[in-house]
Amino acid sequence: MSAGSVSPNEKVGVTIVHEDEHLVIVNKRAGLVTQPGVGHEHDTLLNGLFATHGARLAKLGKARDYGLVHRLDRDTSGLLVVALTPGAYDALRSAFESRSVRKFYLAICAKTPRAQAGVINKAIAETQPRANKYGAVVVPKRAKISVTGKPATTAYRVVSSSPAGALIEARPLTGRLHQVRVHLESIGCAILGDRDYAPDALREASPRLALHAHRLGFAHPGTGLAVEWSAAMPKDLRTVMKSLGLSLDGGGREG
Repeated sequence: MSAGSVSPNEKVGVTIVHEDEHLVIVNKRAGLVTQPGVGHEHDTLLNGLFATHGARLAKLGKARDYGLVHRLDRDTSGLLVVALTPGAYDALRSAFESRSVRKFYLAICAKTPRAQAGVINKAIAETQPRANKYGAVVVPKRAKISVTGKPATTAYRVVSSSPAGALIEARPLTGRLHQVRVHLESIGCAILGDRDYAPDALREASPRLALHAHRLGFAHPGTGLAVEWSAAMPKDLRTVMKSLGLSLDGGGREG
């Protein structure tokens, strides 16, 4: 994105969970790209926000990512915070860098981990995308467990389990590319519908990546008070959970 390049698109529906003078909390739907890029110049979450908040976001400019403090993968649903002022952006970026932001994801996985709760400490490296002779990306950037990668830590707990799978809550304590997906796969708990990291047999086991950012908390940049928001599991993933005998209250059958 270059300065002033984000075009507003009122056709991109954006679900706002909270808004105040400092920030907006958005519940992103699965399939929606977070920010403009090649192939998605006008149909992203940021394009939709520019239709309603463009005047304020434009003032933050490219240097402050037009308010985007963090991102979610295209196929991941859930909560995102977008800053509306330079001060809020700087404070939130600092909070993310200091690991004081509390992010929690719900993942529907093929297997239950050996331990009901634990911490995954495995370094993650990023592979470089490959483009064809016309400049189009044919192999996108990927992440992998590697001793040469950057330190990465994810805490997790099993919410519900059954012989068919598990519902896992994961809290990434670092912010590496595809961290939750790669870390869970590394302990034998690949996320259903993950077409990048799950074994072939699991890639069609869910209509989309079964990952939802359901809780987000931090110190509010305007008041300094601890705040937290939550977003219910979307209907499509609740259907997958039901088919596997899983529930959010931990009532799934033990495997």
